[in-house]
Amino acid sequence: SVAYKASLRKLISYIKGNRKAIAAELERDMKTVAGLHDFERAADLRNKLSAMRELQRRVCFGDKEFLDISKDKALADLAKLLGLKNIPVRIEGYDISHMSGRQVVSSMVVFTNGASDRAEYRKFKVSEKNDDTGNIYQTIFRRLSERHLKGWGRPDLLLIDGGKGQLAAAIKARDERGITVPIISIAKREEEVIIHKTKSCVDLSYIQQLQRMLNQNVAIFEDGDVYIVNLHSGQRNAGSHSKNLRAADDSLVMSAQAQVSNSDNINTLFASTDIIKLFQRIRDESHRFAVSYHSTLKRKNATKSILDDIHGIGPKTKRKLLRHFGSLGNIKKASIEDISKITNDSLAKKIKNSLRDA
Repeated sequence: SVAYKASLRKLISYIKGNRKAIAAELERDMKTVAGLHDFERAADLRNKLSAMRELQRRVCFGDKEFLDISKDKALADLAKLLGLKNIPVRIEGYDISHMSGRQVVSSMVVFTNGASDRAEYRKFKVSEKNDDTGNIYQTIFRRLSERHLKGWGRPDLLLIDGGKGQLAAAIKARDERGITVPIISIAKREEEVIIHKTKSCVDLSYIQQLQRMLNQNVAIFEDGDVYIVNLHSGQRNAGSHSKNLRAADDSLVMSAQAQVSNSDNINTLFASTDIIKLFQRIRDESHRFAVSYHSTLKRKNATKSILDDIHGIGPKTKRKLLRHFGSLGNIKKASIEDISKITNDSLAKKIKNSLRDA
């Protein structure tokens, strides 16, 4: 029905972050119907407005309604784990998406105070080749340009989707820009955090202390010049994109809580599930955003035709030709005289010659 579609449109608009505009519209409609003495309708609108404000109070949806940073345990624990001087207010997550090296894109998602900040998301078109490390290098190098640092702000932590190669590429790009910002990565297979021993720009003291402790929910390994931190010890061999990060089940939570209640030493790390859930949100969102942009480019490429490559044909002329002839095949069959009725004689000849050679 019309009413149902209107309600659905408002819901979609609300989820996209247009709460203030919807509230203003409801308030305006409520005053209008009250002025017309339709008090039953006015009461209904008043109830909707109250319900929406209550939902806004309870749920954090968008770019301005961030979590209270002082209460976000995940951020505090992350700063503790990495030895950061300050809580990472702005965390940026990066991912690459492509299909056999075609329509290659990278995504930058931003989490401010632990909540997704969609107004700050960015996407990059990178080299058309199957080279994740090279494309991560391109992305980070462009991101850390002076112009983007001024326009987008300075990140407190970069989270790279990938293993040692992607981490090394991101660090190389950062160092070439002469910027100091912490960078870590998450390996796809085991969903383990990878930290470079000397170049991730973090303090490893706490990680090294954890490494010496026994009976931890956190397992730490060394692999050459990196530390590999497994925040879900015992949950190995992820079969999906973020299976292990999602594997912070009740038993892990209970185990971590037991540690907190039974000890006051370093063994009381964080209930590592807080960091796991934060990383899960960032990883899932960066992957979703990259795949979404890749799919958009793929659809655009699928609708591209030979006409796009003919100099002199813009979007309007292309639409006119396809609307008149119905398909590219019919344009090929048409005479120069027929095509010139839509364009001019010179362009009609060019179109005919290009389609003949195609």
